[in-house]
Amino acid sequence: MTWWGRSVSVNLKGCDPDLIRSPAALRRFVRELCERIDMKRVGRANIKRFGKGSLRGYSLMQFIETSSITAHFDEVGSRAFIDIFSCRRFNARSSALFSKRFFRAEGVEYSVFERR
Repeated sequence: MTWWGRSVSVNLKGCDPDLIRSPAALRRFVRELCERIDMKRVGRANIKRFGKGSLRGYSLMQFIETSSITAHFDEVGSRAFIDIFSCRRFNARSSALFSKRFFRAEGVEYSVFERR
């Protein structure tokens, strides 16, 4: 069976609240992440804040030449949920650790799913 792509899901807890509430920081994050994993962005990131109550926060969508990066930020719980999918190989661990450092998170978990 032919390899099709890699999907990496990154869960962060204890993020810096100011960073996950800043559209400028979120734009910088996705630019720097793309540089780190050597992916070319297609257009600008779409960043919107919505939801209500305990489900309010920003979501981010960035197309890349080989698929997309999405992220959702939980303002109440100071958490981030980042998904990277690409049909071009990239380092999953590096992307997870970069995300942890960028958002000054206390903890990180990530999983990798190889698509075939």
